[in-house]
Amino acid sequence: MNIVMFGPPGAGKGSVSAFLVGEFSYPHIAAGDIIREEARKPQNKVRAYMEKGELVPDTVIMQLVGSRLRQPDCREGFILDGFPRTIVQAEFLERQRIPVDIVINLEVDEDAIVDRLSGRRMDPKTGQIYNLNTMELPEGVDREKLVQRPDDKPEVIRKRIEVYKKQTSPVIEYYRERNVLLNIDGNPELGQVVGSVREALQKVRE
Repeated sequence: MNIVMFGPPGAGKGSVSAFLVGEFSYPHIAAGDIIREEARKPQNKVRAYMEKGELVPDTVIMQLVGSRLRQPDCREGFILDGFPRTIVQAEFLERQRIPVDIVINLEVDEDAIVDRLSGRRMDPKTGQIYNLNTMELPEGVDREKLVQRPDDKPEVIRKRIEVYKKQTSPVIEYYRERNVLLNIDGNPELGQVVGSVREALQKVRE
């Protein structure tokens, strides 16, 4: 079963994907990780665009993701995160005969996302991330020395959500028309969200 994950920043896609990996033993394919891995290679197209401050073109991203999805470990299924983000990318998967069986769309209130992400703080020495709103700090961690990353500020988070909505709304509708879209309430705590995903997938597989 080939699964695509959708959800705005802070929706919990990574946590739900980790559950799906454990449930099905499918590989978790994150488009962002593929691009960063490619950029670390000595000679590659991705780094050239990044160094110029340009967006990596759809054609390059599609080539990289398509190549990864054709690897042997994806034959039984995969969990795809961060792709497709445009209709062009969705149509690319169809042309390549890489079927999308299920699209899990995590729906989370904007204010809840801002609350989740704006509470994150980073230890500048270790790079460890903590969330002041959802966890107790371990002993020895000085709250006052933790810093907030620029992209975790409320105004930046809202802009990221706005960009996500504009970019992915057509793709969500694309998969809704193909009857593979599963809308999941991502507002409750993780255990409840995972339970909803499990229940929805069981119904699909029956």
